[in-house]
Amino acid sequence: MLTKIVIKNYRTFRDFNLDFDPKMNILVGDNDRGKSTLLEAIGLALTGRIRGRLLAQELSPYLFNKEVVDEYIEALRDGLEAKPPEIIIDLFLDGKNAPPTLKGTNNLLKSDEPGVRIRASLNPDYEAEYREFVNDPLQVRLVPTEYYKVDWLDFAGNGITFHRIPATASLIDATTIHLQSGVDYYLNGIISQNLEASERVELARAYRSLRENFADDDSIVKINQKLRGAPREVSDRDLTLAIDVSQKTNWESNIVPHLDDLPFQFVGKGEQSTLKILLALNKQVDDAHVVLVEEPENHLSFPNLGKLIRKIGTKCEDKQVFITTHSSYVLNKLGLENLVLLSARQGFRLSSLPADTQEYFRKLSGYDTLRVVLARRSILVEGPSDELVVQRAYSDVHGCLPAEDAVDVVNIRGLSFKRFLDIASLLEQNQVAVVTDNDGKDAADVKARYAAFGGFANITVHVGEDKDFPTLEPQLLKANGRDALNTIFGQTFATDDELLAYMKARKTSVALAIFEAEEAITMPGYIADAVA
Repeated sequence: MLTKIVIKNYRTFRDFNLDFDPKMNILVGDNDRGKSTLLEAIGLALTGRIRGRLLAQELSPYLFNKEVVDEYIEALRDGLEAKPPEIIIDLFLDGKNAPPTLKGTNNLLKSDEPGVRIRASLNPDYEAEYREFVNDPLQVRLVPTEYYKVDWLDFAGNGITFHRIPATASLIDATTIHLQSGVDYYLNGIISQNLEASERVELARAYRSLRENFADDDSIVKINQKLRGAPREVSDRDLTLAIDVSQKTNWESNIVPHLDDLPFQFVGKGEQSTLKILLALNKQVDDAHVVLVEEPENHLSFPNLGKLIRKIGTKCEDKQVFITTHSSYVLNKLGLENLVLLSARQGFRLSSLPADTQEYFRKLSGYDTLRVVLARRSILVEGPSDELVVQRAYSDVHGCLPAEDAVDVVNIRGLSFKRFLDIASLLEQNQVAVVTDNDGKDAADVKARYAAFGGFANITVHVGEDKDFPTLEPQLLKANGRDALNTIFGQTFATDDELLAYMKARKTSVALAIFEAEEAITMPGYIADAVA
């Protein structure tokens, strides 16, 4: 139903546009890149509401892009003519399904298409009051939204109501779903599926009897007798305690389900999160055309995340879905081709990945593809020992570990470097280095395997130059010598062959010793080049 969105001056986004996939859109990005903001903007354009309230009631100076606001205030204080900032969200709809009455050029692209716009701008009715307020620029610290109005329009420029929009959206965020309503829905679902009407009547009768019998308990009788004798300062009537037996306190709102004898609200966060999302899917999605899911992986273990993603995929099969995530599993399982990497200006897609690479990661969905996508700089290595040595090499050069410098050393665990480089080739802003053994071959022949990536400035391949030293351990021995490594390992080997055999038999332990060594380490040239 939704084809693209254009946003101006809303929160993180100053000038932003993104084309949508008609089925699945997986939104990823660093913290504060606008993943949740994009879901919010879609919902805002479709409903005119934010957090359940009309934007006109919730309009805040802090919804405006900070950079634009700072420029506006600076211009006022410099005595320049400063146009009050506007928030505009244009949501474009599929022309095949949207009614023609929504069509027009009242959008930022001036494109004759159907869609809806929500706009927050200065109200002309308050122009005089606004001018008087900004006459003293020093008192202007935020956008004066008191003088603003909110318009909800179609692209023909006409006012719109919720009923005229052919697309409906359901936002599912486990952190904002109130558990009690979820409990009610969950309990009612169980009852509807498992209890006959006569059994429901018996349940209601038993619950009513339980409340009525409360007042007959000996301790309650004594308490009520005491209360009847209390001073009657407010009323002349007798004061007693009893449980409300009216219809508003029926059993549906007071009996709660238990899971393994624990009240629903006391089960673990992961179980609660899963149930909340699944309840919302069952309750909200059937009538929605667009499903917005906020970070479904929160609080979930790997196996439970797999079950949830499968259920989301099945339940939303004929919907247009938007999911925000930091999980490589979610990304790989739902398809790398559906990834949208968000920046301040646009979203970048991986839909042009080779089909076999997409399928490769879908089948091996536990691998850290998202780390390569999100890191500004990545160093890909073959195994855990390489990872430790490269981290030590980086620390020696830069004075900190890679992670402390926003550099990610990714152990691909025996997978094909080429698969990760297929991703890197689409991310020009991300620097990716491959560190690999020569395995007894000429370095030129090893690099030739990656010749297809030679034209990408952001990709470099680093291979040990001497084929007589085929792997990491002999390369380290060549660079440092037997005496230095004997000292680091606390050994006294008399020959290089003995030391090398020791290192190969204990690859990870040796790498850890090098990582933790107080002594200076001379790194092989190909590793030094990769971390420079």
